[in-house]
Amino acid sequence: MVLTTFESLAPFIKKKIWEQQWKHFTPVQEKAIPAILNTDKDVIISSATASGKTEAAFLPILSEVVDTAPDKLKILYISPLKALINDQFERITDICESSYIPIHRWHGDVSASKKKAMLKQPAGILQITPESMESLFINRTNELANIFHDVEFVIIDEIHAFINEARGVHLRSLLSRMEAYTTHRPRIIGLSATIDNFDLVKQWTRPENKKQVEVIKSEGEEKKLLYHLLHVQQDGPKKPVDLLQDMRELTRNQKALIFCNNRGSVEEITYFLNRLAKRENHPESYFAHHSSIDKSEREFVEKSVAATKMPKSIVATSSLELGIDIGSIDLVIQLDNTFSVSSLKQRLGRSGRKADSHQMLQLYTTDEDSLLQSLAVMELNLEGWIEPTEGYALPYDILFQQIISICAETNGITKENVIMTIIRNQIFLTLDREQVKKLLEKMIEDNILEQIRGTHELIVGLEGERILRGRDFYGVFMSVQEFEVLHGSQNIGTLDQSQNFTAGDNFILSGKLWTITEINEDTNKIHVTPAVDGNPPRYSSGGGKMHPKIGEKMSTILYGKDTFAYLDQNAQATLDDQRHMYHEVKLSAYQRPLWIYENGWVLDTFSGTKITRTLAWMMKTVGAGVTRVGDYKIEGASPADIEDKWQELKEVEWKAYDLFAVTNYRESFMSKYSRYLPGSLYHHMHEAHEVDLAGALNFLQIMEIKIIQQTMEEEEANR
Repeated sequence: MVLTTFESLAPFIKKKIWEQQWKHFTPVQEKAIPAILNTDKDVIISSATASGKTEAAFLPILSEVVDTAPDKLKILYISPLKALINDQFERITDICESSYIPIHRWHGDVSASKKKAMLKQPAGILQITPESMESLFINRTNELANIFHDVEFVIIDEIHAFINEARGVHLRSLLSRMEAYTTHRPRIIGLSATIDNFDLVKQWTRPENKKQVEVIKSEGEEKKLLYHLLHVQQDGPKKPVDLLQDMRELTRNQKALIFCNNRGSVEEITYFLNRLAKRENHPESYFAHHSSIDKSEREFVEKSVAATKMPKSIVATSSLELGIDIGSIDLVIQLDNTFSVSSLKQRLGRSGRKADSHQMLQLYTTDEDSLLQSLAVMELNLEGWIEPTEGYALPYDILFQQIISICAETNGITKENVIMTIIRNQIFLTLDREQVKKLLEKMIEDNILEQIRGTHELIVGLEGERILRGRDFYGVFMSVQEFEVLHGSQNIGTLDQSQNFTAGDNFILSGKLWTITEINEDTNKIHVTPAVDGNPPRYSSGGGKMHPKIGEKMSTILYGKDTFAYLDQNAQATLDDQRHMYHEVKLSAYQRPLWIYENGWVLDTFSGTKITRTLAWMMKTVGAGVTRVGDYKIEGASPADIEDKWQELKEVEWKAYDLFAVTNYRESFMSKYSRYLPGSLYHHMHEAHEVDLAGALNFLQIMEIKIIQQTMEEEEANR
């Protein structure tokens, strides 16, 4: 007799389902629950936001461990965010309500007493970030066997947030190291709403045998998407009043999540929308949310908006792109283009969670480039395309950090055993053994590691201790130096120290105006009082790299004549103006325009960030006078000989190493630990992360450059 999905679950799980009055499982749950219960494979669950992925993982896993989990730690739940851990803690606690399975959180905000209790009796579920897991390896070395011994399952939430990043290498290394303390290899269950290239995801999950990874892919319940794009040209430093008024009108009676691409825009939009609300005698309705706002303030915003039925909205960066619960949202607003289709898809998933509701998206653009890129990203999303997962290439920088961690964990290990530990680590399997040796020699030479006489064991050296004991060693991502902003004893948030603030300066933070009364550089604190005016602070922003597919779609839109029903009249007119110059010169799909002006030139590559930058370095190498490089444009001076220089590119036998001579500091690959690498390893990493020589050479082979001379009148019209 074959058991149904429901019948195969533990009694306490079935009781919870009865209490919740579930009428049926979601499609992803119907697929995932049997896969977890009836196989020993790792499982990747890919399904739309709010399709029940968390339950799809936890219901069968809890059913598997219900008898032993009350006394032994069986499940490691790993999240990219502390806030997501706190959010899921309540959800998982509710599932486990009638069982005896304990749930523990472990991150920087959890009290020492709760951590001590977990260490005394590891049991049930441990929720943790990679950074806190690293701290266990450094600070709880003698307790690792006790903690990890009985772990059977590792659930990785928002797995897509790890795989392409340095944090993913870090996490995968820690999971491999953890296996030294478990009775057998734990199964990995990954959850994601936006993931592609499942072959690479399988490779990341189980490098030694990716056939033992099953992918459960389900679109979930189809939600109708209602969307519109409104273009309001921004000619000065401040957001146009028309845009703010339209945004206010749209959100007056709806709960909205308003996404901006940087923290400064979040502050500006929040402040001015609240000013408009105040003019209508409405209470504060908009709340800022980004990483520089104090954690307690962010948590207050999340909980208060989730709890209310009033039309309150959050203005956020990608800090709310992942699945933190803020309740049912009526509308998602995106100000200017996202840098990826994946990001737009993730943000879209925050709306339409109510039964029988639609997903609603309002796009706003404020310049021609943003309009074009927003269109390209939206069209690719409608086509169902998403950026393929590529992984983090040649992770020698993360290996540097992990070698320090391994030496601290073992308190003495021979060089050969370090190398064996690294080579067996599943994320470092493909690294060249000789290059690993070269890195070790450099670390010994720089006193990062010290070799003990007699035993020849490696321990952490003086310079290594300085790195190890730094407050941010546990994380592999780069962090900026910041001031803590205080109003009395209240922590408002942080400001980037590179902005050169002085006493008396006014700024917006947490959606409110402040005046600096005192700056204490010894304690890195800024004291403030409320102000009556101010500007949003500037924040450093990485943005991201544009995929070539987005560039190609942009060219298709510009070269073509397709109409888009979701554009407002102004957006359509702006697009028509952009198209006019391309239509006039009659470009084919395999042609790219090189616009020649009186004092310079502009090449539209429409090929994505890495290929465009690589082409720009090649052009610099032959002396083409490059002055500026964007995601899909290269600009330069010296237009007289540009045609000859372009032809010269095709005659050179290019090697990536040749481009280093013309690569400036800001264009170079940079990570937290890259500066410690031997020169040759650093160059390999730069090439892998920043250079696409194959793509650039393919561009030179298949694309024809059409030289277009522009008169002064045409140049002025194009501006």
